[in-house]
Amino acid sequence: MEQTHRQRTKEEYAVVLDYLKHGYADDPRPLHRKEPIVQALGEGSFTLLELVPQEGIELRPFDRVYIGEGKRDKISYIRAALFPNKLTQTSKTTMSSVVDQIVSSNETKFIDFINKSGPLSLRAHQLELLPGIGKRHAEELITEREKEPFKNFEDVKKRVPAIADIKKIIINRLMDEIDGKDRYRLFVRV
Repeated sequence: MEQTHRQRTKEEYAVVLDYLKHGYADDPRPLHRKEPIVQALGEGSFTLLELVPQEGIELRPFDRVYIGEGKRDKISYIRAALFPNKLTQTSKTTMSSVVDQIVSSNETKFIDFINKSGPLSLRAHQLELLPGIGKRHAEELITEREKEPFKNFEDVKKRVPAIADIKKIIINRLMDEIDGKDRYRLFVRV
């Protein structure tokens, strides 16, 4: 039920990956018919988006823009969802830093996942989908969260020292999901 609700949730904010002032280079239309394009990553469900900025607005990578319902100050409209293979080189280069920025500013969301995640099947747990987290580390996390829920990334590091950097692990998982490397989706909306 929660998975279905999360998939239907629309993005409120996005972070700019790349700004193409004259649109795509391979667009065959004449220059005066092209529109500027923004490639962005949604903050809520990590949706790759193609946005069109309002006239006269120029954006830079890492700019945070409102794309929700109602009046938008920088974005005219959402043109489409993007596939990873359509990303520009700048977007691909910027992606991991943008994901890091989003994870850092939404730490509670990811700590809640660690505190509330459950089994996938009788033999596997959601925590095991995180890179470098096997059965033993998942069991350690579950044991510790049962004693007391984790408060932040630093708390995970202190209480489960075998896991060096949970934030980096989550970022790596997000990058894999964005690239479509796994059929399971913990954070990214399909």
